[in-house]
Amino acid sequence: MTPVTVARAQTPAATRLPTLPALPRGLPPAPTDLRIDPRELGAKGDGTTKDTQAFQQALDRCAVLGGGEVVVSPGTYLIGAIRIGSRTTLRIEEGATLQGSPDKADYPVVQVRWEGRWVPGYIGLVWAQEARDVRITGRGRIVASMEILRRIEEGTGLRHPCLLEFVDVQGLSVTDVYTEQNGMWSIHPVYCEDVVFRGVTVKGGADGIDVDSCARVVIDHCDFDTVDDCISLKSGRGMEGNVIARPTEDVTITDCSFRDQHWACIGIGSETSAGIRRVLVERCQCLAARTFAIYLKSRPGRGAFIEDITMRDIEVSGAGYGFLRLNFLDSGKQDQFPVAGMDGIPTVRNFLFERIKVTEAPILVEAVNIHPDKPLDGFVLRDISGSAGHGITLANMRNVVIENITVNVFSGPKVAADNVTGRGLEGAARLIPPERPAPVVASDTPYHLGMTTGRPN
Repeated sequence: MTPVTVARAQTPAATRLPTLPALPRGLPPAPTDLRIDPRELGAKGDGTTKDTQAFQQALDRCAVLGGGEVVVSPGTYLIGAIRIGSRTTLRIEEGATLQGSPDKADYPVVQVRWEGRWVPGYIGLVWAQEARDVRITGRGRIVASMEILRRIEEGTGLRHPCLLEFVDVQGLSVTDVYTEQNGMWSIHPVYCEDVVFRGVTVKGGADGIDVDSCARVVIDHCDFDTVDDCISLKSGRGMEGNVIARPTEDVTITDCSFRDQHWACIGIGSETSAGIRRVLVERCQCLAARTFAIYLKSRPGRGAFIEDITMRDIEVSGAGYGFLRLNFLDSGKQDQFPVAGMDGIPTVRNFLFERIKVTEAPILVEAVNIHPDKPLDGFVLRDISGSAGHGITLANMRNVVIENITVNVFSGPKVAADNVTGRGLEGAARLIPPERPAPVVASDTPYHLGMTTGRPN
């Protein structure tokens, strides 16, 4: 067992603080000269008549004519998948509900991203692709059909539809709406830039918002009540994600509340093969989590990086396992075409967690599943208060700063570590390190972009 090492001569400058994210570029003013009510085109809003065609005609007119608003008046509108074009606003007024059709034939089968790979699947209920300046707003509701069960269709393996899905959208704003999803992901932006979710209520039977290879994203004043991760940051899996190389970067999450029934309030990974960087989470409340409130995860075979992560001014209560877990050894499914060798071990660096208040967390921090061949470089944990069953466990880290931890720990040492250097480790108990993972080898079949990798798993 490698002894705990304390770098007593290390100065504060040796630990570089994370770079903060860039903010989205503002959208241009929304066109308002053209306003269309789908009822003018035949929509009934009675909850039984399918109004898909009327909605699509209204949205298409706005896009073709250079932009405008589709204004949805009170009523329940039964729809299949509808596509929003450029410079178009979908305004759902209070008392209006877009109700997803239970018929999967109403959702076109296209290439969708699912757990880090492009596979066949049903497109989302409300979607946009290769569009600019798209807005969804209003005090109305978007509700999925609860008759579409599970995430994958039995027999075909097709991925089921998300509630809102955006692919390659430049300039996206979703504000104030209430969303309710079934057992599939709720909101899924992919390859999008300059994105704002503000004041959105996200209730769902799976993930809430999955940010997938996107840049400059703000999630602000949103309320989450989900079964799976409230927010998940992803960027592809295995060689496919690594070759496409579109990271998720510059993500700001502020003033949100989280309730999760199965996994974490905020998850980073495990699909990280194009990298995740410059993430800021602040002034948030983690009110319930089945496992850890904050969970950063990946595994050898992903490659790329997770870096420049800042989380501060967070209140944590109701966490089933604890406040924070880092697992970069065995999280998620291994891809059929992994990134092999040292290149496949994720680079992890520059993490800061400060001004955190925890209430009766079973574990404060569990951060031992880090590869010894690529230690985490730069980990700051400071100004943490509250109560926890167990303390902080660390392994395979450099440039660590632990300071001002005023947490009542009911069992075991406050800090235990192995192969860790930094400040604030004096008196840390020795920790038995995790087993070294087996090396990841390349697939027998050489990978090239676009090859079939099998149906969703």
